Amino acid sequence: MKLSKLITLAALVAVGPAFAADKHAHAHEHESMHGGLVVEVKDVDLELVAKPDVIQLHLRDHGKPVDVTNGSAKLTLLSGTDKQEVELKPAGDRLEAKGSFKVGAGTKLVAVVTLPGKPSTTARFTLK
Repeated sequence: MKLSKLITLAALVAVGPAFAADKHAHAHEHESMHGGLVVEVKDVDLELVAKPDVIQLHLRDHGKPVDVTNGSAKLTLLSGTDKQEVELKPAGDRLEAKGSFKVGAGTKLVAVVTLPGKPSTTARFTLK
């Protein structure tokens, strides 16, 4: 009888982390606040707004804007066989670049965000 209880207990302990790793409700929403695409990385929401003449990256930590004053981001755009690299600089409460960008449907973007005192963050987006 004791052996079966021990096996049952061991099975419950082993299965517990699987339930914790399942998707669960967060205390914050991952909704677009600026009309862009939102991706969550390490509890930070990155919202990409990509237009043919401007690209913006908004960062929020649990719904509050992240200070990007001394930050930057390197953005790689992949559209078919074309590859374009863009440097985003602080512009108020966001990181931004102005120019001419190929941002049609299916364009893939990879952003590497650097903020002082924090490890760099990588986010991937696909435009619809």
